[in-house]
Amino acid sequence: MMNSVYITRLAKFLPNQPVHNEEMEEYLGLIDNQASKGKGLVLRNNGIKTRYYALDKQGAVTHTNTGITVEAIKKLLGKNFGAGDIQLLSCGTTSPDQLLPSHTSMVHGALQCPPVEIMSPSGSCNAGMQAMKYSYLSIKSGNTNNAVCSGSERLSVFMLSDRFECESKHLKELARNPIIAFEKDFLRWMLSDGSGAALLENKPNESGLSLRIEWIHLRSYANELNTCMYAGGEKMDDGELKGWLDHDTQDWLGKSLFSIKQDVKLLGANIIQKGTEYLAEVLEERNFDVGNIDYFLPHISSEYFRERIIEETRKYGIEIPQEKWFTNLTRLGNVGSASVYLMLEELFHSGALKKGDKLFLMVPESARFSYTYALLTVV
Repeated sequence: MMNSVYITRLAKFLPNQPVHNEEMEEYLGLIDNQASKGKGLVLRNNGIKTRYYALDKQGAVTHTNTGITVEAIKKLLGKNFGAGDIQLLSCGTTSPDQLLPSHTSMVHGALQCPPVEIMSPSGSCNAGMQAMKYSYLSIKSGNTNNAVCSGSERLSVFMLSDRFECESKHLKELARNPIIAFEKDFLRWMLSDGSGAALLENKPNESGLSLRIEWIHLRSYANELNTCMYAGGEKMDDGELKGWLDHDTQDWLGKSLFSIKQDVKLLGANIIQKGTEYLAEVLEERNFDVGNIDYFLPHISSEYFRERIIEETRKYGIEIPQEKWFTNLTRLGNVGSASVYLMLEELFHSGALKKGDKLFLMVPESARFSYTYALLTVV
């Protein structure tokens, strides 16, 4: 018999103080000593008012990704559950501090808990949900009785102006306009830092609420769609991605290969359509009426997509009223793989939940288009 799996604790860590829109370039810096021409347009569309950076106003690093992940996990620990009780550690991120060792290995080392099974999902926004699903399946199968999973990002360091200065100088030398391409500048005004963590167990809390995981569905569409968001490479004319190892070393800085880039046209043409197509399949497979949910927690990178999601889902006869939406994008920013944890943590501790409530999670990932849908019940 398969075990039931419960989220019994949720925690978050947001570095430093909220950064307002007008302060962003004080932290990230100016490229070629010029204010961004795309910043205003991007911010008007995404609706984000504040976000968090693991930086100070001089652009100096204040926290590592490992560090902010450990801070969130430590907040899970306490009465009746300490670091020595963790049986599985699974930490997803887009932005590890290094190529090797894995992010979870570094978190384990910094956390200083005893030897433990680890899992390190990589990718983009779905890395946090991959960490949760691995944890969920481990407990459900009886492999472990508990697991700690997380999603975390330290994306601000990708967006610092000095990461682009070499490319800007190179463009000047070629007598070209030294403005960085919109596909790179776009994400400088979209992304944020932070971490969220969850404790999963094979039994609910003895007192207080827990979230029973009913199911988690994940699917990639990389077989159908080209790369949309990427770092450490360059997209070629045929749509293929040429990785940094296959570039000359002078290109690493000269082309800002390690910046995070977004193919905005590909994003707009596919992210909602493909996600809704998959949503309809999941609901049919589970014979689940989405009208029965009490809270909808969608990870959206921009408020621009809100009405477009509503319009597209209606085409499939799927209706989720706006009053059921719960997001914190405008206050916390787009924190990638951590965003769904940050929404869950805030709602879990809000005092609004009651037993029997159903929470429906949606996490799209534009890197090469993958999606997660999950259903939780308050018990």
